[in-house]
Amino acid sequence: MFDHLLNPRSIAIIGASSDEKKIGNVVVKNLIYFNYSGRIYPVNPKSEKIYGLKTYPSIEDINDEIDLAIITLSAPLVPDAVEACVKKNVKYVIVIAGGFSETGEKGAELEREILQKINGTNTRIIGPNTVGIYVPRSNVSTALTLPERTALPGDGKIAFISQSGALGLLTMDTISEYGTGISAFINLGNRIDLSENELLKYFENDEKTGSIVLYIENFKDGREFYKVAKETILKKPIVVLKSGRTSEGAKAASLHTGALSSNDAITDGVLRQAGIIRAYSETELMDYGKVLAYQRPLFGDRIAIITTAGGLGVITADYLVSENNGVGMKLANLSEETKKKIKENIVPFGSAENPIDLTADGSTEQYSRVLEILNYDQNVDGIIVYALFQTAKVDETLIDVLEKYMKGKPMVVGILGSKIGKRMILEAERRGIPAFPSMERTVKAIKVLYMRGKYLKGRNKYGK
Repeated sequence: MFDHLLNPRSIAIIGASSDEKKIGNVVVKNLIYFNYSGRIYPVNPKSEKIYGLKTYPSIEDINDEIDLAIITLSAPLVPDAVEACVKKNVKYVIVIAGGFSETGEKGAELEREILQKINGTNTRIIGPNTVGIYVPRSNVSTALTLPERTALPGDGKIAFISQSGALGLLTMDTISEYGTGISAFINLGNRIDLSENELLKYFENDEKTGSIVLYIENFKDGREFYKVAKETILKKPIVVLKSGRTSEGAKAASLHTGALSSNDAITDGVLRQAGIIRAYSETELMDYGKVLAYQRPLFGDRIAIITTAGGLGVITADYLVSENNGVGMKLANLSEETKKKIKENIVPFGSAENPIDLTADGSTEQYSRVLEILNYDQNVDGIIVYALFQTAKVDETLIDVLEKYMKGKPMVVGILGSKIGKRMILEAERRGIPAFPSMERTVKAIKVLYMRGKYLKGRNKYGK
């Protein structure tokens, strides 16, 4: 359905330019930089070559089928360019320019004109007012950012749909630091044609995608979104960062993409009924997307904690259990047999009570033994492991241990520290282990697994 968009065989850039300050130049440069292997066709009647690529006076002069066209022209020139794409039978058209409905009636009229051009045709529009797409596995980037200034993530399991282009690019730049990857990024912009609802249907069945995250300022068709999401959620978890929660935020959203925000209490209820996890920051959006993509749902809320730093265990227990300043889960009541076995496998001055403290004298082998013991305790639903590589007896093979027990009870890992810690998070990411650099983010992540499990359990129980 969206293969011509996300894995195009040929791309035309209408408004391509040799001027490095122009958008038409950045798009061509990015396609080359990311080693896009398909055919690139710059369109500019005033140039012969751009970066060694032959240019064409118009898209209709290209003797090839075009899967994807990227229009980098100013808003008033876009309708005619779209018409040329329709005549060429282009499958998808990305309209980069702003200056449409987000600016007022004159811009809205341009959008209506574009829609008239594609009405009854096979051509679909992404945008306008968009940075387009970024698909690591296809080496496709239309992002309006310079590679030497901005990092983009590698291939991963999170599908990222965003109404804002800049927020999407900044978020991807940030998650790249810890190696989190994405399956695709699509910036919807003003969504005059293609919307989040169709993309949800696609990613529901995309085997490369483990979770779907969205930044949304308003829903194009709220009823349809609810209907589609409620079906998609059974196969793929969905996380939404919805802005415009306040009157001030709603006003800002309308100026940004022309969005009209709905009552936030209604939005919150709809998301909850559909089983969608709500995030309140870009960090939560990607953390939740990551843990849901990498780990199975958690069907109970009794959590065991393993650490080599007692203070971490105590603070985590508070945050885990507290209803007011935490996530309102339970500290697992370990069986006597479990505590006896743990005591036999850790140092004498360690604690076999939950949270389990291996102390600074704890070793990689002790982590492994305790994880095995906990996986047999029926009183434990999930596990938080603080993998602290700063101590002498914990070596990098602890990552191998964690990878092994990813097949056991649902587990979330906290890896703190800026030196070896960051390197180990990158390695955990490479192996599909959900690891986070703070206590708060680690605990929130395991709560999200429980929220998904609880919802799925309810759907199954009531046949909804």
